[in-house]
Amino acid sequence: MIDALVIGAGQSGLTAAHTLTDRNLNPVVLEAGPDPVGSWPHYYDSLTLFSPAQHSSLAGLDFPADPDHYPHRDEVVDYLRRYAKTLDADIRTNTTVTTVEAQPEEGFLVHTTDGQQLHTAGIVAATGSFGNPHLPELPGQDQFSGKILHVADYRSPEDYTGQRVIVVGAGNSAVQVAYELADHATVTLATHNPINFLPQHRDGHDIHHWLVSTGFDQLPPEWLIRYVGGTLVMDTGDYRHALTTARIDRRPVFTSFDTDTIIWADGAVEPVDTVLFATGYRPNLDYLTGLGALADGYPLHSAGVSTTHPGLVYVGLEFQRSFSSNTLRGVHRDAELVITALAAHINRAPAKVGL
Repeated sequence: MIDALVIGAGQSGLTAAHTLTDRNLNPVVLEAGPDPVGSWPHYYDSLTLFSPAQHSSLAGLDFPADPDHYPHRDEVVDYLRRYAKTLDADIRTNTTVTTVEAQPEEGFLVHTTDGQQLHTAGIVAATGSFGNPHLPELPGQDQFSGKILHVADYRSPEDYTGQRVIVVGAGNSAVQVAYELADHATVTLATHNPINFLPQHRDGHDIHHWLVSTGFDQLPPEWLIRYVGGTLVMDTGDYRHALTTARIDRRPVFTSFDTDTIIWADGAVEPVDTVLFATGYRPNLDYLTGLGALADGYPLHSAGVSTTHPGLVYVGLEFQRSFSSNTLRGVHRDAELVITALAAHINRAPAKVGL
């Protein structure tokens, strides 16, 4: 029997594998893609981290760049490849998990698309959310003749040259993509509320210095909602300036589609070429559906520890237990917590104390 099976080899899965080996356990890591880098190669071409290199490292390996450098997507991919090579773990790529079954005697049986059946004492679900983009449905959407895309499908602004583009969303990705599209297309940012900007620098330091040094990174979600109240957008000042100077137009989200137009809230009708939804993602955990570990697609858990199945834990959920839960700089804290519980389960702690 496998000690622990980690599903997903992005930043969360690799960190979980690192933590498991620190507990003298032998993990097997299954990754659907061809490299142990998760979804990073599939993000848009210009993606650059909002956190500098000094705040973008996983446990056990510093990010190889100037501490104040903001790494590009491809630098993160290279870093994750390097990190995977440091792990004493069995990493199997091109292996997609389809279903997980609870075994009557103990552990789980994990099925893959290539016919494998793997018996494991514990599971770390670390598949993130990129594989499950959330695309809202608006009236008339099915008859719209233009393009409707999610930001997960977006790569570069040149593909939209001369177009009329609506970007729906109020987060970092929505604003960053709208900003770069504005050099090639006529762009409106459609949001339910005004953009909530957070300055990238304060008092001579990047905001991540303050997030880490003050402990903000570790505030629980139940408290964060009182402080934040909505999505934050990191900004050096360029994005706010683009909105105030009308380089990017912002309007309330339109109400419906027509054949080749959208209808704004004030009744105005406008021809549009592309609507790009930057409306977030949902946990990519379909393989746990039959297990009964989910409710409406979301895991039933407490700080990443399953409340339905002993031996099942999660790493990399957004706000799993703090502001930094699914980030390069913060995922190790969640991994430490859940792997501590998982290790006790794998080591049969209840039985050994007589329960």
